[in-house]
Amino acid sequence: MAWQGLMAEFLQVPAVTRAYTAACVLITAAVQLELLSPFQLYFNPHLVFRKFQVWRLVTNFLFFGPLGFSFFFNMLFVFRYCRMLEEGSFRGRTADFVFMFLFGGVLMTLLGLLGSLFFLGQALTVMLVYVWSRRNPQVRVNFFGLLTFQAPFLPWALMGFSLLLGNSILVDLLGSCYWMPHRRTPITCPSRRRSQDSCSNDPTQDQPVFLASGRPPFYP
Repeated sequence: MAWQGLMAEFLQVPAVTRAYTAACVLITAAVQLELLSPFQLYFNPHLVFRKFQVWRLVTNFLFFGPLGFSFFFNMLFVFRYCRMLEEGSFRGRTADFVFMFLFGGVLMTLLGLLGSLFFLGQALTVMLVYVWSRRNPQVRVNFFGLLTFQAPFLPWALMGFSLLLGNSILVDLLGSCYWMPHRRTPITCPSRRRSQDSCSNDPTQDQPVFLASGRPPFYP
């Protein structure tokens, strides 16, 4: 009965949020069970365009690293803010919401090439948070019970949290440099300076040390 109640609750979640969250959980479970390897999922332009492994254009947005604090932290924000956007600003506009995902994914993939990033799920999460915060500027957010501030400051609080954990914030910057119409006014990033990531300078290595969503290496 508990399983049926949980499934019924999950089916009430909007379609895009449900599909994306489920895909992230299934991919992570497959890696955890060693049915898949991160080497089959990461973004590699050479393998995509020369070997036609086009699935990498999608799977690099679905893997947030092994089960742990980072994974659950990202899933919490993905599920919460993706759902609030789909039920709020994009209610009854599923096609527009899907287009936002596709446009943001393409833009972050292009910018990710400059930073030699392998996984962009974290950037997509920050994008969702950023769009929600700009569409709800008057909402006050309680950040883990420590700070309370207006919604537009939430993406920057996330970047500060990443810094405190000693993580790279390059992917967070990619998500915050995303633009979407807000009240018919373009929201643009004030700067698109090319960032340098000292942890992933050489994308041509045969066996890269993965930085899952900008997090510390988890595979030796």
